[in-house]
Amino acid sequence: MPIIQTKYTADPSPMLHNDTIFLYTSHDESDAEGFKMYDWLLYTTTDMVNWQDRGAVASLDNFKWHDGKNGAWAQQVVERNGKYYMYCPIHGHGIGVLTADSPYGPFTDPIGKPLVWQKEHWYDIDPTVFIDDDGQAYMYWGNPNLYCVKLNEDMISYSGEILFFPKITDYQEGPWFYKRNGHYYLAFASTCCPEGIGYAMSDSPLGPWEYKGHIMDHTPRTRGNHPGIVDYKGKSYCFGQNYDVFRLKEHRHAERRSVSVAEMEYNPDGTIKELPYFLDCKVAQIEPFNPYRKVEAETMAWSEGLQTIQKNPWGKEKWNQLVTGIDDGDYLLVKGVDFGKGAKDFSIWASSHLYGGIIEIHVDSMDNAPIGTVKIGHTKDELREFTTPVKKTTGIHDLYFVFRGTKKQTGNLFNLDCWSFNPL
Repeated sequence: MPIIQTKYTADPSPMLHNDTIFLYTSHDESDAEGFKMYDWLLYTTTDMVNWQDRGAVASLDNFKWHDGKNGAWAQQVVERNGKYYMYCPIHGHGIGVLTADSPYGPFTDPIGKPLVWQKEHWYDIDPTVFIDDDGQAYMYWGNPNLYCVKLNEDMISYSGEILFFPKITDYQEGPWFYKRNGHYYLAFASTCCPEGIGYAMSDSPLGPWEYKGHIMDHTPRTRGNHPGIVDYKGKSYCFGQNYDVFRLKEHRHAERRSVSVAEMEYNPDGTIKELPYFLDCKVAQIEPFNPYRKVEAETMAWSEGLQTIQKNPWGKEKWNQLVTGIDDGDYLLVKGVDFGKGAKDFSIWASSHLYGGIIEIHVDSMDNAPIGTVKIGHTKDELREFTTPVKKTTGIHDLYFVFRGTKKQTGNLFNLDCWSFNPL
């Protein structure tokens, strides 16, 4: 299933930084019917199954030259010389670029105009950027045509003309350009509809590109796709998008997409082994999860009914989120938690405007008896610490927080900030 459930996410763009995957995504609003996209989000992981929500890192408001409020389409972030560059299409208005000194932002516009804008058409979407071993950077983009420029070392300008490429078999949009073991790859969303994920290979960063087939075939199980590919801790991963979270709720179509990921393998000649659809793939947890620290509550492998909001819009840590929208029966799952020799108690920082509720702590299954319960009381706007003893649990287990209301309140029970177990 998709890796994010608290928001609708699309157009995955993974980046490796300091032994952590930074996953940038576009964002479909929760009431979207067509494309309703205002900002770009960030999620991080070190184990590939538990993801921390880092909030919105940029929005259309960053581009002062664009007065529209919709069109924040598929982006990519790359790092060069300690700075971070976000390439953002604004549908119908070209491709802009933002810069930051941190992968968390804040991102700002260094040029005050589009980096690329071919005003005679609306094909300038879905940029992908790669810096080759010789230091030359390239930006590919386009639907239904494929274009490329050579970026200058400053990463916010380019030299030469815009290059136009012959049609690659099955190419539609969403290119993802990278290099591995001397081979150049261009993965892409294949011809709609439904879209799959196709790819081409070349011996040169500027082609010619040879179509190689599917990473994931066209399937009626999803309508669109958009690849993002990364190697991490000895494995390769292909991210994409689908409508599987939305379809848990409704049996119709709306542009409310969700990002999924699958482990990907290469053949000895560099070609890619075709994947089944995301629901038929399984991603293994790379390392166990440490509960003996302050864990942001917005870190999860799966959830039901939850949302996230910015903790303090005026604070310095704009990435910090709260878990909210918590109703009776909702739950949160953290996978592969290593309790070691056991914990003596559990603490969680929460706030409740009214009557609050209860958090049940389960391991391995919500049907198992809880190892502890926490009563969250009335705190007004203040985040307070609540602590409870827990039954001794050793080793590695999946951890469930199940939320229960009271006779006085069954919805909007409380907000959650962070939590921690304390070892024996």
